[in-house]
Amino acid sequence: MQNSDLPTDNVTHTVVMNDEMQYSIWPVNRVAPVGWSEVGVTGSKQTCLEYIAKVWTDMRPKSVRAFMDGTRDAS
Repeated sequence: MQNSDLPTDNVTHTVVMNDEMQYSIWPVNRVAPVGWSEVGVTGSKQTCLEYIAKVWTDMRPKSVRAFMDGTRDAS
C-alpha cells in the first residue's frame, strides 16, 4: 500500500450503493468496486456517513425485505 492510499481525514468520499440497497463510502479518487454505484453524495467521511445514517434506516438487504414483505417468491 502506498502512502497515497492510506485513509486520512482530508480524503473526499462518495456514497455508493449496491443492488441490495446497502450503502458504503469510497474515496472519490478510486473507481467504485464492481456492483456498487455512486448515489451522488460526496464530501468528507463524516458528511457521507451522516447521509447514510439518515437514508439507510433498514439494514436488511433488499432481497430479504422483499421476501419478508411477501413480494418475492421463496424459491
